[in-house]
Amino acid sequence: MKKLIVCVFLMVAFLAVNVGIAAAAADEGKKAPSAAQLAQQDKMKSCNAQAKEKGLKGDERKAFMKECLSGKTTGAEKKEAKATQQEKMKACNAQAKEKGLKGDERKKFMSECLKN
Repeated sequence: MKKLIVCVFLMVAFLAVNVGIAAAAADEGKKAPSAAQLAQQDKMKSCNAQAKEKGLKGDERKAFMKECLSGKTTGAEKKEAKATQQEKMKACNAQAKEKGLKGDERKKFMSECLKN
């Protein structure tokens, strides 16, 4: 009986080690995103935020995203987006100050406020 328990334990340990090795090998196979990919991701986030702010949906959103991602947006649109972001920051800062938030609470609040 003791031999059976020892054998089962060794088999479980062997499987756990193999699963760990396989997971580590899979993680090593993943390639870190390039600078161009990171820039594209940032561009996607920015364009999505602008489309959301404008309340675009359906075909209008698709057309806007196509133009935005291709870099065809005008300087005025970029300035407008920047201005609205600055306005958001001012409003969120004012709300955080009113609530007397500091430290991690303030960071969390600001993050949520700027997402909305």
